[in-house]
Formats: sequence, C-alpha cells, structure tokens
Amino acid sequence: MLPPPPPRRDFRWFLTAQTVSLLGSAMAPVALAFAVLDSSDALGDLGVVLTAYMVPLLVFLLVGGATADRLPRRTVLVAANLGSAVTQGSVAALLLTGRYALWPVAALGFLNGVLAAFTTPALRGIVPELVAGDRIRQANALLGSVRNGAKILGPSLSGVLAASVGGGPAIAFDALTYLLAAGCLTRLSSLTTPAAAGRRPGLFADIREGWAAYRRIRWVWTVSLCFCVVNLVQVGSWQILGPVLTRQIADEAAWGFVLSARGVGLLVMSALMYRLAARHLLRLSVLAGVLGALPLLTLGTHLGAPWLIAAAFTAGLGSSVAAVGWDTSLQEHVPPDALSRVSSFDDLLSYIAIPVGQLSVGPLADHVGGYRVAAAAGVVHAVAALAPMASAAVRRLPHGRPAAAHAEGASAAPPEPIGR
Repeated sequence: MLPPPPPRRDFRWFLTAQTVSLLGSAMAPVALAFAVLDSSDALGDLGVVLTAYMVPLLVFLLVGGATADRLPRRTVLVAANLGSAVTQGSVAALLLTGRYALWPVAALGFLNGVLAAFTTPALRGIVPELVAGDRIRQANALLGSVRNGAKILGPSLSGVLAASVGGGPAIAFDALTYLLAAGCLTRLSSLTTPAAAGRRPGLFADIREGWAAYRRIRWVWTVSLCFCVVNLVQVGSWQILGPVLTRQIADEAAWGFVLSARGVGLLVMSALMYRLAARHLLRLSVLAGVLGALPLLTLGTHLGAPWLIAAAFTAGLGSSVAAVGWDTSLQEHVPPDALSRVSSFDDLLSYIAIPVGQLSVGPLADHVGGYRVAAAAGVVHAVAALAPMASAAVRRLPHGRPAAAHAEGASAAPPEPIGR
C-alpha cells in the first residue's frame, strides 16, 4: 500500500523557508565583500574569507550527502539553518562592534562552509518527500523562481544597505533569515527517515555505497562529467573576462545590463517551467544547457553590447531549463535513500572544477588574448554541454516516472502524462 501524499502545507512552509533564506543568502556575498573591504586595508583578506568558505564546502560535501540520506532531512536542514544563524550572527556582531579581525571571520566562514555542505544535498533530497511524484517539476520551478528572484533582488538590497549603514546590518539580516527559515522548517510534518538508514554500518560505508550508486546510474555521471567541463571553462571566463571585455566593447554600465538580462531570463523561464511538460525532460535540459555558451561566443567575436545583452537573456532561459530539468530528473529517478549522496557526488564534481578554471583564465588571457579565450571557452562549453546527447540513457530518460521504479532509465516504459 502506498503512503498518503504529503500535505500541501508542508511544501508551502518549505517554500517560505527557502524564500527568506535565499533572499538573505543572495544579500550576504555583497555585504561581506563591502564589510571586509571597509574593515581591512588588506585586499587579500576577502580572498582568505571566501577560500575559507569554499574549502570545507568541498571537503565535507560527501559527508553532508551521507548524513542527509541517514537522518531525517528536516532535522538536518533545521540544524544547519540554526548553525548558520549563529555563525552569520557572530560575523555581524564582530562587524557591528568594530572588532573585525581576519582569522575569527575566516573561522566563521569555515563553519559556514561546513554547514552549507550539509544543507545542499538535504535540500535536493527533501523535495520528493514534500510533493507527489507528478508535481516535482512544478515544485522545482517554483523554487527556481524564488531562487532567481532572490538573485535579482538580494544584491541590490545588500548594496543599498552596505552603502548606507555598512555591511554589518546586511549580514545580521542574513542571520535572521536563517533563523526564520529554521522556524518554518520545524512546521513540516514528521518526514520519513530515508529507507534502510538503520541497517547501514557507518558514515563512510554510506559514502562508499553512494559512490557505487552514482557509478551505476549512467545518465547521472555522464551529465555530471560533461558539465564539469562546462564549469571549468565557463564560470571563470564569465566572471573574470566578462566585465573586462564588456568594458572594452561598451562600458561598465553595459555589464550591469548584461547581468540583469541574464537574471530576467532565469526568472522568466523558471516561471514557464511550471507549465512546460516534456516527455523527455532531461533531453530538453541538456539541449537548453548549450544556450549558456552564447554570451562567451558573443564576447569572443567582438559583437556589441545589444547582442551581448540578448545572448545573456537567452543563456538565462537555457540555464533555468537545465537547472529545473536536472533537479527533477534526479528526484524522479534516483532512489530516495541514495538521492542526497548521489547529488553530493554530482555537486562535488561540479564545484571542484570552478576554482581550477578561475585560476587558469587570467594567465591564458595574458598569453593568447581575452577575446580568444572567451571564444574558445564558448566553443568548449557548447560541445561539452551537447556531449551527453550521445548517451542513449540521457536521450531516452522519461519524465515523470517514480524514483523507486528503476535508477538507470534506459529501457523504461513511458510515464502517464502529468495531470491525468
């Protein structure tokens, strides 16, 4: 006998928690940057603080995934949000009292990175517990809309706060949003602990089992590997060369319009994805991911600012389809008791390539020229994003099939249409 579907109020509380938390998280990087730069004359301090966050995120991500598959995900998320409220509140206290010092702030950033390593896999794993299987795509579309809206609104609010009253109050607001999010998450019904948690002998055995599950599901590691290459060439090129080359072909203001256009594209498509039903959602998301190469190709070919703005908007549309389609495919087809661990391996492969690309872009641009690097990165991005289509497991994976049915998805019966 199938368990009853989770009540809709659970997802409403979860969506509320994500809304307030994502708004605070979108504000925090801008506020932290201004706060550290205002409090310290050493430009390297900000790099130390950001690195202190990123390193534990990578190191503990697999532990976070195993924990989210072992314990109730609601418990993991409540604990992580409360911990983040404490760490961010402590950073805000140091800044507001004028007691800034690099190593205490870096240590708190390290703890924030550890907590994020537990939060990310649990967030992806909890969605199928909160909504019925035929509503997972709609749930991810709503979450994507909230996330993209926060990306547009959060930095602007943070910039205004930082300019008017300093970065400390904005960090304090971020701490408050974590506290509010934890309160919302406690309102969720008692969710089931992932299956078989009590039978696993230990955390590291869980990680090994997660790696085995990840390797067994061909379409997952195929897409992960290809998008590791995408992140390697795209993130650093866009973050570092984007503003520099845009200023050369137009001016500083054009870069702001480019980023805004991309944000609008993300938000528009995440809203449309609520209604867009595709028989093969993963295939659609992979094809849409190719659109992310357009801004780099536009930069590399010296096209003007209007073309770059249009390319950024189009890339935002494609990125939103890719994100919603990927999360939904994982949640529909990866067994629930392995979902957070499989997601953590996917995230680790993605994140670990980013700093490599960021460190490589500058020397490459100095050696062969920024425009050539941007064009080459765009070409590699397009080829790598399209490469998963060579796999039949990727092309044929159906949308809407329950995760418990079968993890591979290459020879599945077609699902019933959504809404029937």
